[in-house]
Amino acid sequence: MLYLDNSATTSILPEVRDKMLTYLTSEFGNPSGKYYDLAKNADLAINEARTHVANLLSAKEIEVIFTNGATESNNMVLKGVADQYSDKGRHIITSKVEHKAVLDVCEYLETKGFDVTYLDVDQFGRVDPHDVERNIREDTILVSIIWGNNELGSLNDIPSISNICKNKSVFFHTDATQVIGKVEVNWNNLSGISFLSCSAHKFHGPKGVGAVIIRSDQYGKLIPITPLLHGGGQESHIRSGTYSVHNIAGFGEAAKIAYKNLEINRSKLEKLELKLKDLLTDQFYDKVSFNSDNKNKIPGIINVRFIGINNEILLKKLSPIIAASTGSACSSTEPSYVLQAIGLDLRSIRESVRFSLSPHNSMKELEVFKSL
Repeated sequence: MLYLDNSATTSILPEVRDKMLTYLTSEFGNPSGKYYDLAKNADLAINEARTHVANLLSAKEIEVIFTNGATESNNMVLKGVADQYSDKGRHIITSKVEHKAVLDVCEYLETKGFDVTYLDVDQFGRVDPHDVERNIREDTILVSIIWGNNELGSLNDIPSISNICKNKSVFFHTDATQVIGKVEVNWNNLSGISFLSCSAHKFHGPKGVGAVIIRSDQYGKLIPITPLLHGGGQESHIRSGTYSVHNIAGFGEAAKIAYKNLEINRSKLEKLELKLKDLLTDQFYDKVSFNSDNKNKIPGIINVRFIGINNEILLKKLSPIIAASTGSACSSTEPSYVLQAIGLDLRSIRESVRFSLSPHNSMKELEVFKSL
């Protein structure tokens, strides 16, 4: 079967699996122990992983806070900032096409008395930075805008938005889950980003582990936020809980490989995407139209409309040979709110499919589309 649902999750690389097995079997210590070799080795593994994640993002090691994934990271930032800075303001800005792990938190915060502005997007799901600037108020405490859209692949102008937020002295959070390992992320050069969320399983690491990157000052002090989880004080007292050492080690290994192969992977994804679009066009002619932009996007994500064909029926028929989805894995039972936000009617949404490639796909594998 040809797996083309890599925006939902990716396969674990053999090197990642082997790294994890070590800390699931012989090196099973709790790093909080620190007094014996098993604990010390686990602590070293976490520090090594933190270094690799920091390198991938061009961040400082102290700024990497491990979580159980991007959903927790998003919750941590939005709820943590809202609680910590509610005396300074209760206004938050986001967009209509964020991941549910941002939108649902924003809706929750509205029930707690916060005012949330949901920005419109263009035909490809991008936020206009000028809209961000126009909507910042005296009581705005946080802007949260996704870096790369998980359904369309469109990249937001994060440098411009981060500069606006920095100049306005407003915290800026970006969910970068889909771009890590596919697009260069230079945290060090984007000082207007206060918080960044990511998850290992989107770039061939394990499920159940991610990180939030929190900006530090010149003295190494992180931006204060209220912890989502209280307890043993792990992760600089920001995220308590016993370390999932095997997952963190796997995350670090995946980050190390992604850093090494970033340019190779990006080039391969771009070529695979062009090949797939050509195959779809050749096979279906005027029966396909592309919802995704062809530039300024995450390589390897294609959102395509099969005109006159219901997407669920199509995907069920294709399922023995091709794995794909109608959109976000977290909203698979509902019509895509992302496609609604870019102006598609319900019929067009019901005819749209997302194909998301991996650099481990091959050109030869894609030839299966010729037989559809």
